[in-house]
Amino acid sequence: MNGGYEPKIVVFCCNWCSSAGTGPSRLNIKPKFRIIRTKCSGRVKPKFILYYFSKGADGVMVAGCYPGDCQSNGGNYKAKRRIALLKNMLPQLGIEPERLRLEWFSPSEAPKFQTVVNDFIDEIAGLGPLSSSKKKETA
Repeated sequence: MNGGYEPKIVVFCCNWCSSAGTGPSRLNIKPKFRIIRTKCSGRVKPKFILYYFSKGADGVMVAGCYPGDCQSNGGNYKAKRRIALLKNMLPQLGIEPERLRLEWFSPSEAPKFQTVVNDFIDEIAGLGPLSSSKKKETA
């Protein structure tokens, strides 16, 4: 990582599918990430994501059920549309779209959850702190 820099990551996890991957399997996931459990990935509104960016998160991931497996009648399709729109808007706010990620998991995919979160942490570490990228945008 960049000179001791450890990115701050927020992961919104669907209660039904994604959060099961974070459970008792004692995964080796890098530090500096926080899980926020939600009833459905479709309930993660853009204002929640922007709130965490404004409070110092360097990256935000929304993790939900695979399309077609949603317990909330298609909430994951709503999440997919919202994330796509928000990613298009982020550059106007001085935030690289790569700092926001949407991923699908099933309850049995704890190793995949570990790999994806660790890869995301590495990617965000490569981008550096969000505050420094905002400074580059305004310069």
